[in-house]
Amino acid sequence: MKKRVLVTGGAGFLGSHLCEKLLQEGNEVVCLDNYFTGQKQNVVNLLSNPYFELIRHDITMPFYIEVDEIYNLACPASPVHYQHNPIKTIKTSVMGAINMLGLAKRIKAKVLQASTSEVYGDPDVHPQNEEYWGNVNPIGERSCYDEGKRCAESLFVNYHKQNDVKIKIARIFNTYGPKMHPNDGRVVSNFIVQALQNKDITIFGDGTQTRSFCYVDDLLDGLVKLMASPDEISNPINLGNPVEFSMNELASLVLKLTNSKSKIVYLPLPADDPLQRRPNIEKAKEILNWEPKIVLEEGLKETIKYFKTII
Repeated sequence: MKKRVLVTGGAGFLGSHLCEKLLQEGNEVVCLDNYFTGQKQNVVNLLSNPYFELIRHDITMPFYIEVDEIYNLACPASPVHYQHNPIKTIKTSVMGAINMLGLAKRIKAKVLQASTSEVYGDPDVHPQNEEYWGNVNPIGERSCYDEGKRCAESLFVNYHKQNDVKIKIARIFNTYGPKMHPNDGRVVSNFIVQALQNKDITIFGDGTQTRSFCYVDDLLDGLVKLMASPDEISNPINLGNPVEFSMNELASLVLKLTNSKSKIVYLPLPADDPLQRRPNIEKAKEILNWEPKIVLEEGLKETIKYFKTII
């Protein structure tokens, strides 16, 4: 059965891929974006599809529509973007959640919140499972994003308990792939852009800090499976790749795959930057029968191919 699906932040990196996947699966898709960090060119290839609709709108303002499902992805998600306008970031997370939950309540739609591994802050539990409450600085440089997303989770859970809204919460860990913004300051896009331009690859800290990287196609499978899961599943679920890489390993791999002449340089570590981040995905495996399949080298090749077309 064809569903009508609303994707907020649908012209962003993840959102545009999700719109494409939902259309391929035979749904009607309404994409909402205010282009704060999303780009129209990410969805321009979908405009000829009669089942795709693009609307310019800021979700801090109420929005009225009839749909079956809502994926709430709207929010700048990289430190460069969310620190550029921290108040806007908090408003998008909190007021955006209130508006989308209010909409879901009125029209009885199911709503998925794209939460983040940032709710765990700089974790003192490793790997991070969904029961861990996190170690977050509420007034630090990253707090506009971390606390905004934590508050959104609280809103989702309480709309579910108080108003019986059908909710899903995905805690998304580092994701990469084509359509990433070249200036988003994230480590994968940074390293690739620097390597392709033969500029110094900048590593903050000594490069021993680790991240786990999930390729976008794997993550989308997780999101769609989570949305389709039974209604009683309303607790947050980690989605990410549990294989850990240090920044030094990532930089070496990017240099190898791009045949770059770049050198690696080390800079001071920014405030509140977590030293390690890796999801425990046992819940996703058990409940959604989901785990990532695409290895880092394979995903990086696709991502590098994309960046070659835009640089």
